[in-house]
Amino acid sequence: MNNLFVISMLLAMLAVLGILAVGLFSMIKGGDFNKKHGNRLMQLRVTLQGVALALFALAYLTS
Repeated sequence: MNNLFVISMLLAMLAVLGILAVGLFSMIKGGDFNKKHGNRLMQLRVTLQGVALALFALAYLTS
């Protein structure tokens, strides 16, 4: 069960990193993509960070 939390946390952190990179790149570049998707990407990043923190807390509580 502990390995499941570790893998889930790693996947969540990688997802946050990926969304952050796409969001930052679109902000730097600007244009229509940023206007259309920039806010949604940052909302998704915050949500994924919450999921990652919840997984950390759950792993801590179960260990």
